[in-house]
Amino acid sequence: MTIAEPVLASWLLWLCGLVSLAVVGLALSRRPWVALIEDNALQHRWLAATVIVMLFWQLRAQAVDWLTLHLMFTALLTLIFKAPLALLSITAINVAMVLLGRIDWPLLGVNVLVTGVVPALVTGIVWRLVDRRLPDNLMVFLFVCGFFGSALATLVAGLAMVGLMAVGASDAEALRQALEYARFLPLLMPSEAFITGMLMSILLVYHPGWVATFNDHRYIDTK
Repeated sequence: MTIAEPVLASWLLWLCGLVSLAVVGLALSRRPWVALIEDNALQHRWLAATVIVMLFWQLRAQAVDWLTLHLMFTALLTLIFKAPLALLSITAINVAMVLLGRIDWPLLGVNVLVTGVVPALVTGIVWRLVDRRLPDNLMVFLFVCGFFGSALATLVAGLAMVGLMAVGASDAEALRQALEYARFLPLLMPSEAFITGMLMSILLVYHPGWVATFNDHRYIDTK
């Protein structure tokens, strides 16, 4: 989901922009570009994934004038590349949406927060729980991280958007429409979970080394 028109109070736009800038800056402090420079294959995969996700973002439903619904793929990018590179991808895609005129530039911070920071954080937390608390089982990783994690990330991102509208909507009608949008979340969650889980299944079978959050020695070689 993406907010396409400024329907939030100015102070909230600035606050979301600062939070997004801080988190992206934290991601940059991890120096994710070093891995890209050192590994040409990873560089190609990351660039290709970013472009493909940007193209998929063009397949969107215009719910109301200020809101568009689309799959985010943030959970998938986070599982494949880890959070720093995933956030760079989502930020680049949102900047591209601004340049293409799909969204207004003051909403860049809000959309990075909703489509990038929040789902990446949720996916990262789920992955950490699976990595540290659950058995080293391929199907556990796939279903909990791939299916459940992506569905949960979509839910929390949608609720974050509704929460932002509840806090700083510029008019009552926009808030009402946001609450109506919340009814579509149960439809978006299975779609995001199915696509993420399906693509993760393919990668884990044919190219497990491409998934940065997956330790093939723990989950495959030791079985």
